[in-house]
Amino acid sequence: MSDRLITIMLGFGGGVMLAATAFSLLIPGIEAAGELYGAKSLVLVVITLGLAFGSLLLSVIHRFAPHEHFIKGVDGTKSSSLARVWLFIIAIALHNFPEGLAVGVSFGSENTSDGIITALGIGLQNMPEGLIVAVSLIAEGYRTRYALWVSFLTAIIEPVGSFVGFGLVSLARSALPLALAFAAGAMLFVICDEIIPESHKRGKENEGTIGIIAGFIVMVMLDIAFGG
Repeated sequence: MSDRLITIMLGFGGGVMLAATAFSLLIPGIEAAGELYGAKSLVLVVITLGLAFGSLLLSVIHRFAPHEHFIKGVDGTKSSSLARVWLFIIAIALHNFPEGLAVGVSFGSENTSDGIITALGIGLQNMPEGLIVAVSLIAEGYRTRYALWVSFLTAIIEPVGSFVGFGLVSLARSALPLALAFAAGAMLFVICDEIIPESHKRGKENEGTIGIIAGFIVMVMLDIAFGG
């Protein structure tokens, strides 16, 4: 694929995730905290802590887990014992877990419309992401069937994250605002530290920005179409 297309696709994924963070996680989290706690000071503390802890956890994992970006190359603690294909898998897993967590938490809030919007949006951005993984591996000389299988493996972590998020919220309803904010913080870190910088690495910043806006618009359309 051309640099222009890859950049647009990466940007699109970032735009979808950014909108999902705001519309399906952060805003519902603030509303749920207001209903549970009442006092604005408590809402502020819970949402702020959730955002901070979510982004901090992803930051720590990102720093120490070896992984390979589509464009930047190897990042995290270097490990010569890991094959490049597994570095790709770890990289996508770092992205997909908070995405799955966001979907699970959204459905766990019992607001089906938010869950549907989040799931559809994340599903949309997963398609170009999975395609980029497969094409990148094929370009490195791997067989098509093997590349597709690896692309599939990178997605397994997402339903795991969904079950974790749904389970945590189902067990403790009072933890819903914190869980929503935590998932939002994790997603926000991935967007700012991984997706957007990657979409601007090939000298196609304008295309990356167009992709981000397009992804955001798609999520706005889904929110209008399915929102309660």
